[in-house]
Amino acid sequence: MIPPPPSSGFLADIERILIPEARIQDRVEEVAREVARDFAGRPIAVVGILTGSCLFLADLLRRVPLPLTVSCISVASYHGGTASSGMVSLRQTSLPDVAGRDVLLVDDILDSGRTLAAVRDLLLGPGGARSVRSCVLLRKKVPRAVPVEADYVCFDIPDEFVVGYGLDYREHYRNLPFVGTLTPEAIQRGPLHAELETG
Repeated sequence: MIPPPPSSGFLADIERILIPEARIQDRVEEVAREVARDFAGRPIAVVGILTGSCLFLADLLRRVPLPLTVSCISVASYHGGTASSGMVSLRQTSLPDVAGRDVLLVDDILDSGRTLAAVRDLLLGPGGARSVRSCVLLRKKVPRAVPVEADYVCFDIPDEFVVGYGLDYREHYRNLPFVGTLTPEAIQRGPLHAELETG
C-alpha cells in the first residue's frame, strides 16, 4: 500500500494512492506504442469521453506519432455519486463526424460498461464510423451490466471508488496526478474545498 500524500488542503481527503504518477506515465507510454502499432498507416479519429478522460487523452495522444483528429463527447453516468447510476446521459445534441473512419474511443474508466457501449454504438450507427476501438485508463474488476470490453487497458483495479488523473467526485480531484481513494469522511461530507468555494 502506498501512503497518502501530505495532509494539506484537499490532499487530506485522500486515503491512499492506488496508482502513483510515475507508474501512470510509464503505462500510458506502453499503451501509446500499442495504439501506434495497431493503427500504423491509417489516420485515426480520436473521440474522448468528457470530462474524465481529459488528462489521460492529452498524455496518450502526445505519444502517438500518427495523423489524427481529436473530438470529444460529453456523457454522464455517475451523476455526482460514487457508483454508476445506470443511466447514461448525452450532454450534447450532435456527435463528432466520424463517417467512414477508424475511431479510437478514449475513456477514463470501464465500470458497468454502459457508457462505453452506448457511445460505441452511437459512433457505429448509420453513417457512422467504419470501426471503433476503445481505450481506457482503468478497468474495474466487476461484472459488466452490458457485454463490452476495452481493446486497450492501462490498469485493472478492484471495485473501489477512485479519483485523480481526470476522475472526480462531485467535479473535484480531477487535477491530482495520481489515482487514489478518498477517505470515508470525504465521501460522506463531499469535497471540503467545494464547501470553501461556495462559502
